[in-house]
Amino acid sequence: MHPDEIWDETTASLYDTPGEGMFADDVLGPTVDQLADLAGTGAALELAIGTGRVAIPLAERGVPVTGIELSEPMVARLREKVGADAIPVVVGDMATTRAPGEFSLVYLVFNTVSNLLTQDEQVECFRNAARHLSPGGAFVIELWVPQLRQLPPGSPATVFASEPGYVGLDDYDVLHQRVVSHHFRYGRGREATHGISPHRYIWPAELDLMGRLAGFELEARYADWDRSAFTAGGLPLPRVGLPAHCDLT
Repeated sequence: MHPDEIWDETTASLYDTPGEGMFADDVLGPTVDQLADLAGTGAALELAIGTGRVAIPLAERGVPVTGIELSEPMVARLREKVGADAIPVVVGDMATTRAPGEFSLVYLVFNTVSNLLTQDEQVECFRNAARHLSPGGAFVIELWVPQLRQLPPGSPATVFASEPGYVGLDDYDVLHQRVVSHHFRYGRGREATHGISPHRYIWPAELDLMGRLAGFELEARYADWDRSAFTAGGLPLPRVGLPAHCDLT
């Protein structure tokens, strides 16, 4: 599917879930705290800024934030909340698009780098981040660890969530490091909706190599925004709760 078919007006209109899911205070608060600390007195650039989930509260903390975003409907939703003077946004691909200025922090959160479906695109995204950073700046990526050990023997898929009205299923293509997350939503009747989100997952060691290719050095890897230790098992991040819409990524 083309990104325009995924991050369309329907997705943008239903994306925000104030106070719940990825917008919950216990999820968003620690994220903003750590990013504000890393930005210091400098400016921040968010790749795939979306509707401003992180950028708006970060800007409210006094950090100048600029964004890059491919989806114009998502930017339009952001503009309903803040003006272009408050948070400027350049429309374009996060792997190649340049934003004006120099930044002490570039960040890419909530699994979004995996929306780039080839290794080449992901490598270019690292290089694009490096082009925007001032000397000594930081590039922060938040990404889940693929849970391949949970796959049943002989099966390519695993259930990652099961709760009233919702079932989440991951279908893996381990040869190409692809996973399609299926989001099934249903009520009391017979009607149900099915949304899909394709990703290319990245191993931690692969992230390190992508960073080296872009001129980065690994400073730290944590299991969560509280800077807890990253262990051999890692900690999978929750999936983005995409709206109920047929064939959405």
